[in-house]
Amino acid sequence: MEKNNRSVIVAGLFIGLGLIFLGLFIYKAIIHFKSTERVVSVKGLAEMEVKANIAIWPITFKQVSNDLGYLYKDMEEKQEMLIRFLKDNGFSDEEISVSQMVTVDRQANDYYSQKINYRYSSKNTVTVYTDKVDHVREVMKKVDQLGKKGVAIQPQDYDNRTQFLFTKLNEIKPGMVEEATAKGREVAIKFAKDSQSKLGKLKTARQGQFTISDRDSNTPYIKIVRVVVSMQYYLAN
Repeated sequence: MEKNNRSVIVAGLFIGLGLIFLGLFIYKAIIHFKSTERVVSVKGLAEMEVKANIAIWPITFKQVSNDLGYLYKDMEEKQEMLIRFLKDNGFSDEEISVSQMVTVDRQANDYYSQKINYRYSSKNTVTVYTDKVDHVREVMKKVDQLGKKGVAIQPQDYDNRTQFLFTKLNEIKPGMVEEATAKGREVAIKFAKDSQSKLGKLKTARQGQFTISDRDSNTPYIKIVRVVVSMQYYLAN
């Protein structure tokens, strides 16, 4: 009988110890689980000022006349003058393209009721596409010389404006992402220090889209490239 009691006591002790260890294991597991759920979310911004490497310069000219045949001949002459001006200023045939001429018979317009002095109106656009960005800016200052020769250059509007493009984004992407990531990590380290924690491993990271915009309206040939990287880090005690 005494032997059986001892066996029961020993078994009870083992069961008790097992439950204690199991409890400790569960407790530590819960603590570890909770610690992995402590995170800090940060964002890192990288900005770079770059210069446009492509210029698209549309030059539109216009002419009016009551004689359609004369109008076409005059437009061809003005087009040749414009192309000659561009070549004399250093642009090649490969950089110059000519659009199709558009001619309007204003007398045939049923909605045009006002008295007109010239029946026909014609316009065309010669476009320069080049990587000589600085050269385009210089030659643009000379385009009024064509007006003295009778070529009526039209003022630029939103749909027909000079564009300056930056097309070398792939060359700067890796460095900018690295910079944005580093800045985001700096913020996370500072947060962890202020909250008396330690920065753990990276949990998630997401790169935003790259954006390219003009630095300002007066210098459209200078661009600002931006990217934001969003990250989450674990925090440890």
